[in-house]
Amino acid sequence: MSSSTATTTGLDPAVHTSNDNVIRRTHGTENGSTPNDKANAGGEPETETKRHSKKVVRSKYRHVEAVHSQSRPSCLSHDTTESPSFLGFRNLMVIVLVVGNLRLIIENIQKYGVLICIGCHDFRKSDINLGLLLYFLIPCHLFIAYIIEYYAAVQARAERNVSASEQNAKEHQHQDGTNSPTEEQHRKFQSTWKLVRLLHAINVTTALVLTSYVVYYHIHHPLIGTLTEVHAIVVWLKTASYAFTNRDLRHAYLHPARGELDALPGLYAECPYPENITMGNLCYFWWAPTLVYQPVYPRTAKIRWSFVAKRCGEVICLSVFIWFLSAQYATPVLRNSLDKIASLDIPSIVERLLKLSTISLIIWLAGFFALFQSFLNALAEVTRFADRSFYDEWWNSESLGVYWRTWNKPVYQYFKRHVYSPMRSRGWSNATASLAVFFLSAVLHELLVGVPTHNLIGVAFLGMFLQLPLIQFTKPLEKKTSPNGKLLGNIIFWVSFTIFGQPFAALMYFYAWQAKYGSVSKMTTSQQLVQQGQGTCPPLV
Repeated sequence: MSSSTATTTGLDPAVHTSNDNVIRRTHGTENGSTPNDKANAGGEPETETKRHSKKVVRSKYRHVEAVHSQSRPSCLSHDTTESPSFLGFRNLMVIVLVVGNLRLIIENIQKYGVLICIGCHDFRKSDINLGLLLYFLIPCHLFIAYIIEYYAAVQARAERNVSASEQNAKEHQHQDGTNSPTEEQHRKFQSTWKLVRLLHAINVTTALVLTSYVVYYHIHHPLIGTLTEVHAIVVWLKTASYAFTNRDLRHAYLHPARGELDALPGLYAECPYPENITMGNLCYFWWAPTLVYQPVYPRTAKIRWSFVAKRCGEVICLSVFIWFLSAQYATPVLRNSLDKIASLDIPSIVERLLKLSTISLIIWLAGFFALFQSFLNALAEVTRFADRSFYDEWWNSESLGVYWRTWNKPVYQYFKRHVYSPMRSRGWSNATASLAVFFLSAVLHELLVGVPTHNLIGVAFLGMFLQLPLIQFTKPLEKKTSPNGKLLGNIIFWVSFTIFGQPFAALMYFYAWQAKYGSVSKMTTSQQLVQQGQGTCPPLV
């Protein structure tokens, strides 16, 4: 009877029995309690049987589930308690960038054809010979600095011996760092330093001026000129650091005031002055991936040659990638912008800037990775240089000031150590010291860009020097604790960096190059002949 009843109702007997048990457990027995209720009378956690019962009830009454059971905000609202993940949007942006740039690649090839031509580069034999000659001559000025410091160290040893003899004659004085120098000792030290400083200034200035003159007037190709000028500026900065650091070490060696010896970095005790004045010490500093001289650097235990090979492979691949983008994409955009600049067609110039911004940003990012991540790490591995913090997370910069402190740490650390901090210790204000740093950096930027392109037009100088107002404008955003404030600062940084910075400077120097070495009509005619297959590759600059 029960079986037929179960069949008639359409319910399985086991399910029917289970449901009866559920009803009993839910509504209780006649006396209002169940064994499970008695077991849980003391407030014990819900048993496995009760959880199973609720699951069975939900499976039977599917249309009565309480979907809206609590107050919840939308996940994109400001009052949400948990920030949503935007990983999917990031993937979407990557896809959009790939698709968009793929369209530009197809459009570029359809419009201009393949512009890659190895034989089109105007690498003159005289440029290569002069570049190699300067590559070997520039480090000679670093060795001249070594000779200057060597004789200064010899004199320091002699003065130390004389001073020690005089101290031994006086029982109440000791040459152990407990006495400051006398006026006569201070005067003599300053006199020696003035002579050493003059010799160093003549040496490094001659190196930089001579190299800049040869590059500007005798090396035509801007790539060879840029590499040569970079080498000269790096040696100039390293020589100045070598002189300033040894000056302070020499003073501490000759006339240590109370407690000053203990204030020197403990790392320097491994190679104290004047034992650091050796050719081997200088050669290591020459090749070390830093601009700041120290007698001792943290070193790794061994060289990982597989690591070096990977980094060198990255440098080669990224260099080819940069060359491809420059020849195939950047050059046509720049050439098509010349007539717009000549006619001062502002809307067209803005359109060219926006189109060039994407290309220049990709080239800059590839160059940054090739230099700071690949090349400097490979050089650090070969020299066993352990401190490889060449950059920080500059892409998250909340202001222009954070960016300049994090994207190129070797240069930032150099100017902070040898320009900013000494000026601040002498009583100069923060604004004046910052002004001096950016003025010197602007001059070096103009030399680095204007000399190889044979156009000292001041764009690189102003582009660097005018960073100060932008830094002051975005400085309050560094102190913002809210995400919106940091987001606004990061947006301002990227806009100024990608649109109004590099693309504008590239347009100006390219226009100046064409005005000096070639006309717009000649470039256009040559390009048309190439597209028609009737001429040779256009001259690439």
